[in-house]
Amino acid sequence: METFKRPFARRLVPIGVLLVGLIVVPMPGYARDPAPVRPASGVDPHAAHRVAAEPTPGPSMPGMVMSEPPAEAYVARAAPLPATGWVATASDQQGTFPAGNVLDRKPATIWHSRFTAPATPLPHSITIDMRGATSIKGLTYQGRQDGSKNGNVGRYSISVSNNGTAWGSPVTTGTWGDTTTVKTAVFATVSARYLRLTALTEAGNRGPWSSAAELTVIGTPAVGPALPRAGWTASAGDQAVAYPAGNVLDGNATTIWHSLFSPAVPLPHAITIDMKATRRIGGLTYLPRADASSNGNVGRYSVSVSVDGTTWQTPIANAAWPDDKSAKTVAFAAVDARYVRLTATTEAGNRGPWSSASEVEVHGSAPAAGVGGRWGPPIGFPAVPVTAVLLPNNKLLTFAANTDRSFDKVAATTIVSILDLATGLVSAPSTINTQHQMFCSGLAILADGRVLINGGSTNGATTIYNPANNTWTKGPRMQIPRAYHSSTLLSDRRVFAIGGSWFDSAGGKNGEVFTPSGTTGTWAKLTGVPATKVLTADPGGVFRADNHTWLFAISGGAVFQAGPSRQMNWITTSGAGTIVGAGNRADSADAMNGSAVMYDVGRILTFGGATAYQDVGTVKNVQATRRAYTVDIRAGRGQPVVTSRVGDLAYARAYTNGVVLPDGSVLALGGQQHPQSFTDTGAALSPELWNPETGEFSLMAPEAEPRTYHGVALLLPDGRVFSGGGGLCGNCATNHANGQIFTPPYLLNSDGSGRTRPTITAAPATARPGATITVTTGAAVPRFALVRTSAVTHTVNTDQRRIPLTSVSGTSHSLRIPADTGVVLPGDYLLFALDAHGTPSVARFIRIN
Repeated sequence: METFKRPFARRLVPIGVLLVGLIVVPMPGYARDPAPVRPASGVDPHAAHRVAAEPTPGPSMPGMVMSEPPAEAYVARAAPLPATGWVATASDQQGTFPAGNVLDRKPATIWHSRFTAPATPLPHSITIDMRGATSIKGLTYQGRQDGSKNGNVGRYSISVSNNGTAWGSPVTTGTWGDTTTVKTAVFATVSARYLRLTALTEAGNRGPWSSAAELTVIGTPAVGPALPRAGWTASAGDQAVAYPAGNVLDGNATTIWHSLFSPAVPLPHAITIDMKATRRIGGLTYLPRADASSNGNVGRYSVSVSVDGTTWQTPIANAAWPDDKSAKTVAFAAVDARYVRLTATTEAGNRGPWSSASEVEVHGSAPAAGVGGRWGPPIGFPAVPVTAVLLPNNKLLTFAANTDRSFDKVAATTIVSILDLATGLVSAPSTINTQHQMFCSGLAILADGRVLINGGSTNGATTIYNPANNTWTKGPRMQIPRAYHSSTLLSDRRVFAIGGSWFDSAGGKNGEVFTPSGTTGTWAKLTGVPATKVLTADPGGVFRADNHTWLFAISGGAVFQAGPSRQMNWITTSGAGTIVGAGNRADSADAMNGSAVMYDVGRILTFGGATAYQDVGTVKNVQATRRAYTVDIRAGRGQPVVTSRVGDLAYARAYTNGVVLPDGSVLALGGQQHPQSFTDTGAALSPELWNPETGEFSLMAPEAEPRTYHGVALLLPDGRVFSGGGGLCGNCATNHANGQIFTPPYLLNSDGSGRTRPTITAAPATARPGATITVTTGAAVPRFALVRTSAVTHTVNTDQRRIPLTSVSGTSHSLRIPADTGVVLPGDYLLFALDAHGTPSVARFIRIN
C-alpha cells in the first residue's frame, strides 16, 4: 500500500480577490526553470478504434473537398478582438517591461511587475482600455515564453468597467496552473470599455511577481439562448442536391447546405428558417463549413424576418463576416417573427459565386430569473474538470487526466484541484501519483465517505481518496481492466462494476465486485453477470456498446440496470451473481450518453442520449433524442417494471447530465444535438427543469459556456447546482476549464430577489438506518429530503438519489430514516428542510451508516 498526502491550498487572499497570469524575465536572483516538455495533445485515442472516415464527395470544382474535420476545426462561439488603438496600463511595472507589451502581439515581449528592490507585493493588476464600449465574454492569457516559470499567474480575478472608475464585482475568478499553455477565462457576455486582470498569487509561489506576454480579449454580441429547433424547417433559393438546406438545423458540423454549383447560380443566395410559430428573437448565429475547404463562406450578408413568409421587413442586420471557420453571431433589436432569412450577397474569399452553411441558430430571450434561475460568474480551474465529487467538508474535488488539457493511455498520474465552496477559491493543481491516470474511470462514494476510483486511462488500477485526511491510496488492481464503465455502491457496502471496453475494445467486461477491507480491499469476478446483457447496438461495436451503464443499487446487494441499452436488467451480486432481463424501457431506443436519475424512492427519470456514441464509419449524422421516460421499480426485484414516456425535452441532448434537486425536480444540463466528441455544435446552453407532478420540462437561463463531451454537474449543499467542464482535447477550441453555479428558481422570488429560506438549527451528524432523528428548524416546515452526496464523470452519477421525509409541521421534528439500506445506501447525505413553497434550506451533512 502507498499513501500520498496533498494538503488543501491555504487561503492566501480574501474571497473576491484573485490572481492574474504573470510573465517574468530572468533577473539576478530568479531561479530559471527549464522549458517544460509539452505533453502530447489533441490526439483522440478513440480514433484508433473507429473505421476511418471516407471523404464525402464534394462539389466538382477546385478546392471543394468535403471530409470529416479534425476536432480542432469545430466551432468556437466567440472570437479574439483586434487590439488596434487599445491602451494597457498596470498597477506597477518594471521600466523596460511596460504594460503595453501585452497588446503588441509579440510573445517575446512582456509586461512585468516591479522586481527591482523593493519588489511590489501582490496583488498586481493590468487594465485594458478598449477605447469604447465593446461586447466581450472572455480573456486569454499567454505567459512568458522564455523557458522560465517565474511570474506565472495562479489565482486571478477579472473585472470590467465602463468609465475606468467604477468597478463591480469580478465577472470571473479562478486559478491557473503553473504551465506555459495559453489560459482562457470566460464570463457572461457584458458590454464594457475597460477590462482589468488582477493577479493574486504567483502560480509556483516563487516570489511576489506577475507578468504576461499577451492578453487577448474575446468578444461576442450579447444575445439570448439559441432557441430549440425541433420541428423547424429550412429552405433555400437554390441548393446542391447532396447538400440541402435542412442540414443547417441538424446539429452536425460535418453536414452543410450549399448553393447549386453546376451550373453555379449567381449571388445572392438566401436560406430561410421556418420556426413554425411566431417567436421573440434577437440574434442569429452562422457556422461556416468545418471541413478543409472555405468555398462558400458567407461574406456580406443581411438578415430579414417575416411573420407570414410573404411580407418581409427591411433587413434588421446588414454587415460582413470574415473568411474563417469561427461561428459568427449577429445581434439585433428584439422582434416578433416566424420566418428568418439569411441572405449572402458575397462570398467571403471571393472564390466564386457560392454560398454554404453548416449550422444556423436563431436566438431568443432568456427567461426572467424568477422562472428561469440565475447563473453565477464562471469559476476558472487549472484543468478541465472532467470529474467532480462533492466532499463532506463542503469542498468540490475535481480532476481530469495526466495534463490540464489532454489525456492518453500511457501516463499514470492525475491533475487534481479543489474548489472551496465556502470561500469560492480554487486550489492550485496537484499531481497525484498512484500509478493511475484517473480519466474515464468508475466512481463510487463508499459508506465511510471515501471515494473509490477504478479503471480508466490506467485501466486496471484502483485509487481510494479519503477526504478526512486528504490522502490518495493505491488500491488493488481489478480482475478485469476497464474504462468508460460504471460502478455503484451496493446496499451491503461493496461496489459493483460492469462494462468498459473503451481502453482495449476487448469486450468481456463482465461484472465484478469490490469488498472494502482496511484502507483498501479486494476485487472478485462475478462469472454469472456477463456484460453481453447490457450492450447497446452501437455501430462502433463493443468498444462503445458497454459504456456508461445506468446502475441503481437496491436491496440485498442487488442492482437495477436502467440503460442506456433499451433492455433493462436485474443483477444480483452474491456468489457468482446473476443477470435477468427486466423488459424494455417503454418505446425508448438505446440512449447512450443520456442521463438517468433516481428522483424518489424506486422512481427513475431517464432522458436524452443517442443510438450511437458518435458517428463511426459509414454511420453518419447520429442524432440525440428529446424523449424522456419514468421507470418505476417500487414493486421490487423480479417484479414488473412500469415505464412511461413523459414530456419531451426542448433540446435534444447527448453527453447530458441530470441532477436531482431536494424538491424532487430534476435539472437536465448540457449536451448537444449531434453527439460528436470534442465539438460544441448544437450545444444546449439552457438547462431544463423537469417537474415530477406534471411530467414536463421548463427552459432555464442559459449557461455562459457549452457543456458537452466531458461536462459534469452535481447538487451542492446550499441547493444550487455546479456545472462545469467539457473538452480535454489538447490545443482545440472546445476546452472549458471552468464551471458555473446555478441558482434554481425555487431559491428566487418572481422579481429575481432571493427567497427567505427555512433553516435547520440542529441536526445530528450521524444516524443509523431505521433510526429516528430529531431535527430543529427556525420556522415550521412540512417536509425534508435526504440527497446523497455524489460523484460524476462522463454523464454517470450512480451515487445520487433522493429520499423524501415528512413531518408534522412545526419546528421540532422526529424523522425516521428508512431501515432498508437498498433505499438509503450507507454514506454521506445532504439533509434539506423544505417550506410549503418547496424552498430548501442550506443542507446539513449527515452520515447514515
